[in-house]
Amino acid sequence: MLGKQFSFRQKLQSCFCCSSQSALHLHTLPANPKLNISTDLAASLQGRISYPRLLQIHGQVFQVGAQQDNLIATRLIGHYPSHLALRVFHQLQKPNIFPFNAIIRVFAEEGFFSDAFFLFKSLKQTSLSPNDFTFSFLLKACFRSENSRYVKQIHTHVTKMGFLCNSFVCASLLAVYAKGLKDLGSARLVFDEMPEKSIVCCWTSLIAGYALSGQSEQVLRLFLMMVDENLRPEDDTMVSVLSACSNLDIVDVEKWVTILSAVVSNVDAKKFGCDSVNTALVYLYGKWGKVEKSRDRFDQISDNGKQSVLPWNAMIGAFVQNGFPMESLSLFRVMVEDPKYRPNHVTMVSVLSACAQIGDLDLGRWVHEYLKSKGSKGVIGSNRILATALIDMYSKCGSLERAKEVFDQMVSKDIVSFNAMIMGLAVNSEGEEALRLLSRIQEFGLQPNAGTFLGALCACSHSGLSEEGRQIFNDMASSFSVSPKLEHYACYIDLLARGGLVEEALEVVTSMPFEPNSFVWGALLGGCLLHSRVDLAQYVSNKLVRSDPDNSGGYIMLANAFASDLRWGDVSALRWFMREKGVTKQPGFSWISVDGVVHEFLVGCPSHPQIESIYNTLVGLVKEMKIASV
Repeated sequence: MLGKQFSFRQKLQSCFCCSSQSALHLHTLPANPKLNISTDLAASLQGRISYPRLLQIHGQVFQVGAQQDNLIATRLIGHYPSHLALRVFHQLQKPNIFPFNAIIRVFAEEGFFSDAFFLFKSLKQTSLSPNDFTFSFLLKACFRSENSRYVKQIHTHVTKMGFLCNSFVCASLLAVYAKGLKDLGSARLVFDEMPEKSIVCCWTSLIAGYALSGQSEQVLRLFLMMVDENLRPEDDTMVSVLSACSNLDIVDVEKWVTILSAVVSNVDAKKFGCDSVNTALVYLYGKWGKVEKSRDRFDQISDNGKQSVLPWNAMIGAFVQNGFPMESLSLFRVMVEDPKYRPNHVTMVSVLSACAQIGDLDLGRWVHEYLKSKGSKGVIGSNRILATALIDMYSKCGSLERAKEVFDQMVSKDIVSFNAMIMGLAVNSEGEEALRLLSRIQEFGLQPNAGTFLGALCACSHSGLSEEGRQIFNDMASSFSVSPKLEHYACYIDLLARGGLVEEALEVVTSMPFEPNSFVWGALLGGCLLHSRVDLAQYVSNKLVRSDPDNSGGYIMLANAFASDLRWGDVSALRWFMREKGVTKQPGFSWISVDGVVHEFLVGCPSHPQIESIYNTLVGLVKEMKIASV
C-alpha cells in the first residue's frame, strides 16, 4: 500500500531518525514570523475544500514556512488520502498529539488497521500520551477489521491509562464489541462497569448487538431499563427494538404487549420513554392483527414523538400488512401534508404496497416522482428494496413498461428484484418474456430460489405454457435443489387444470407430500368448471368446502357449475345448505382513484357520499345503451 521499495514502518521510522535532514529540506524558504498568517492558513483549511484549493493552500504553507505548525499539519492530514497524509506527517519534526490522532484517523477510515495500530505504538514511544480521540479512532479501525486480538490489546491500554471512566472511549469500545465483533459478553461487561450510564449511544450499541444476534427478549429488557432510567431512545435505538419485535412469535407478542402496556399505564406521560413504548406497541399490535389497538396507541403518541418517522412507519405498515390499504394511504396523506413530518424509504415501501393492493397508479407515480425529486441522488437505482417495491406496484397497476424501466435502471440486482419482475410479467400475461428473464438470472451470478420458481410457474399458468411449466416444476429439485412447497404445487395444479389436464392435476393433488388446502382445491375446481367437468367438480367442491367450510367461494363456484348444466334443483339445495351452515357470500368491493382521491365501493352498501349522483349517472348510461342497441 505504501510503495514497493519501502514498508510503512521504514518510512515512519525514517521520519524520526532523519528529522535534521528533513528540516534542511523543509526550510528552503524563510519562515514568516507573523502569527496571524498561520492562523489564517489554519482557518482556511476548515470545512470542505476542493482539491485544487487544497494544493493552493498547501503551497502557501510552504511559502510562509508554516509546515511545522501542528494545527495546520493536522488539518492538512485530514484532507488528504493516507499516502499523501503520511508525507505531511513525516515533515513534522515535533508532532504533538493532534497530528498523531489525525493520521491514525485517516488510516483507520481507509481500513488500514495494522498501519493505524503501528502509528499508535510509535506514539507510545514518544513522550506524548494518547487521549480519548486516539482510542476512539483506533476502535473505529477495529470495528472495520473485526480483529479481536487488536481490540483486546486496545482494551488493555484503555484500562491501564484510566480511560474506562471516559464515557466517549467506553462508548466506542462497547460499539466494537457489540456490533463489530458481536462479542456480547465483553460488551455487557464494559457496559456494566461504566460509571456513567446516561449516554444513550451506549445503550443503542448494546441493544443493536443483541438485536443482530437475534436475542429479542434481551433487547426488550434493555429497552425497558432505558425507559426506567428516563432516557430518550434515539431513532437508531428504536430501529433495533422494532427489529427485535419483528422476530417475536405470536405467544411472545402477546406477552410483551401486556408488559409494555403496563409500563405505559404506570409511567408519567411526560417521561421520555413513553412515546417510544407506544411506538413499539403500535408495531406489536399490528403484528398481532389488532389494527384498532395499533391506531389507539398511535394516537397516544405526543406531537413531539411523532417528529420521528418511526411511529408513522409502524402504523402505516400495520394497516398495509393487515389488509387496510385505504387507511394506510389516508394516514400517509396526513403525514405529507404537514411539513413537520418527512417520510423515508421505509414509509414509501409500505405506501407502494398499498398502492399495489388497490391499483392506485396515480399515487404510485407521485411516490416515484417524490423519491426522484426529494430523495437522495440515485436512491431508486441503488436501494433494491425501494426499486423492488416500485416494480411490484407498477406491475400490479398494469404499467408494465414503467416496471421494466425501474428494473433496468437498478445498479445492482438481487434475486428478490428478479423475482418481482418475473412475477410482474406473469400477472400481466407476458409468460414468454418472464421465462426469458428466468434464463438470464445466472448471468448475474445469482441462483433462482423458491420465489423465482413460483413466479415462473405463475407465468406459465397465466400464459397457457403447460409444457414449459411442467419442465420448470420438474427442474426445480433436480437441477437447482429447490424442493417444491405447497404454493408451488398449487400453482402447478392450476397450470394443469387451466390447460384441461384435470386428471393429471388430480393425480398431483393426491400424490404430493402436503395436505391440500383451499387454494389447491380452488385451482382444481376452477379447471373443472372451465372445461365443463361438472361430474368431477362436485367431488372437488366437497373437498374445498371441507378444507375451508366458512368460505363461500367453493359453494358459489359449484352452484354456477350446476346452473350452467341446468341443474336448478341442485342449485337450490346447495343454497339451502349454505343457509343452514350460516355461510354467507362475501360482498365484492372495488376501488377507483379520481383526481388523487381513492373511492371505495362495497356491493350493496350505499354509504358513498356521492351515491345518488352515481346511481343517476348509471341509469342515464343504461338508457343510452338501450337506445344505441335498437
